[in-house]
Amino acid sequence: MRVDEISNGSAVTSKADRKAQLAPLDASKLRITLTDALRVVPPPEEQVVGKSYTDHMLIVSYDPQTGWSDPEIKPYGPLSIDPACSVLQYGTSCFEGMKAYLGPDGKARLFRPDENMARLKRSAERLALPPFDEQEVLKLVKKLITVETRWIPALRGYSLYIRPTIIGTRPSIGVCASDHAILYVILSPTGPYFRTGSEGISLLALGDPVRSWPGGTGGHKVAPNYSPGFKSLEYAKELGYQQVLWLIGGKITEAGVMNFFAVLEREDGDLDVITPPLNGTILPGVTRASVIALAAAHPSRIILPGIPNTVCLHVHERELTMSNLTLWSAQGRLLEVFVSGTAAVVGGIGRIGFEGEDLLLHPYKDGRGPVARALFEYITDIQEGRTEWENWGVVCE
Repeated sequence: MRVDEISNGSAVTSKADRKAQLAPLDASKLRITLTDALRVVPPPEEQVVGKSYTDHMLIVSYDPQTGWSDPEIKPYGPLSIDPACSVLQYGTSCFEGMKAYLGPDGKARLFRPDENMARLKRSAERLALPPFDEQEVLKLVKKLITVETRWIPALRGYSLYIRPTIIGTRPSIGVCASDHAILYVILSPTGPYFRTGSEGISLLALGDPVRSWPGGTGGHKVAPNYSPGFKSLEYAKELGYQQVLWLIGGKITEAGVMNFFAVLEREDGDLDVITPPLNGTILPGVTRASVIALAAAHPSRIILPGIPNTVCLHVHERELTMSNLTLWSAQGRLLEVFVSGTAAVVGGIGRIGFEGEDLLLHPYKDGRGPVARALFEYITDIQEGRTEWENWGVVCE
């Protein structure tokens, strides 16, 4: 045993030694306590993310003296935290957005959950929250889903939204990292995120205030990224727009909490699919990465529905501005604009407000242009177990 100092004749172990003795987060120690009173699953028309929650939740806590507690699935209910704890005073909270889908075989599936778990770990590290094994968290998420499978809507485009969350619970207003934490997971049945019809999603482009900034936390899914944008969102809604298109120095970053794409027609008949680069101000979306991979695979490895195999999709990660979009629209080259995210999957943009004027985009049947619709259908087929691709669909067993 290493000894860093001697105090009153007793050996004091090093910080590293003490950490090694702490209990790790261990899914094999899961305890399950089921409710005696099951809730009524709401009808599809009332299934909106965050409106209702399932019967059970998962919870596990971290104490700096003992490590992670035994995980527990128990009836959904409130948390008990100290009024001085870190999350209330300093916003030490990060989370993930995932979904579970019901396949044609009746089994619950997750979509690329390893990517969500890796991002959750990165976000927790950014806030200096206690460390954990992300694969153990995934095991616990899968188990919770199997307990709550009856809540997964058996309708195309519907799913069970999963919100893993980690909060700092150090009971002190001292300005330092939280060495206490609670990790919990709650579930909410949900239908289509946007129900806009042919008009598509509307955005208001704003550059002041900004959602994130260079060197900040925009590349992580942490709570402090979101609440500062609520005032701008309310302003956009007052003007008749659904979401904010965030600009930094005139450059497009995100649309609401979604990643942004533009589709241009090329002289050779192919299409350019352009999205802003990940530079620390943009969240590396799992759906974003999926869109890029699938678009780049057409037509060499897959054929996206409705896109001719004679048309290649050329994916570019480069800066975009509202001036670019306005010019391309005037030239007739801007075929469609769409967004991607866990909630919306892939959604089409119908208009963008900027400096008092609207950039009107091509109206499509469901708001999605051909590329957005093709990607939406292909990704949804993978999520719901109708198509296999790169082991992206993971069955909960």
